[in-house]
Amino acid sequence: MDRTLKSLSLILSYPTRDLQKAMPEISAVLAADSRLTAAARRALRPLMDELAQRDIYDLEESYVALFDRSRTLSLNLFEHVHGESRDRGGAMVSLVETYREAGFEPATTELPDHLPVLLEFLATRPFPEAQTVLADAAHIVEALNARLTRRESPYAAVFAALLQLAGTQADQDAVAELLEEPETDPDDLEALDAVWEESEVLFGPDPNAGCPQVRDILSRMDVPVTPSPDRTSGAAAE
Repeated sequence: MDRTLKSLSLILSYPTRDLQKAMPEISAVLAADSRLTAAARRALRPLMDELAQRDIYDLEESYVALFDRSRTLSLNLFEHVHGESRDRGGAMVSLVETYREAGFEPATTELPDHLPVLLEFLATRPFPEAQTVLADAAHIVEALNARLTRRESPYAAVFAALLQLAGTQADQDAVAELLEEPETDPDDLEALDAVWEESEVLFGPDPNAGCPQVRDILSRMDVPVTPSPDRTSGAAAE
């Protein structure tokens, strides 16, 4: 189990009291990982302190306002890369099959492309393989990092850390294309529904229905490993 990827998965998840209790352990894991620069580890501290000390209801409200109100900050990665809805559905099916073939069954109501879910899966894989997948998604990670930095959100440090772990430079043209989408933050339910309204996502059995970027990511995750005893979303780093 890669404890750093597991920890980053946890702190990007919806905040809970169990997460708050686990923050000392999570903070220690991230502070000790030499794959991250000293500056990256320092940048994570404000978020660690906030998750550990801030009122849980404030944390929940802030999390929803940040990641659920705007599609441009969605933690569902296929939101940023899918074309037609059927493409997205096929990619979802392929990703679920990839998880199951590796003995990983997420115990969550989140979609399979939810970044915390993907990171928890990658934490069970050999790091070179996990690094390749992170590199494939580097343009999405960098775009999210840029948007969060613009908002002065401490969550930006998580995406900066993921970029370091990816060990590559994101395609700047791809990043620029993602950043062209205007950011919207609806402040009422009707407007929020309008932003998220889209055609039905159709799930088909053909894994090749996914977009090429998704198939490229999935093709690198086909080496089976012995699954960890704990393969479900939890509140403490393994």
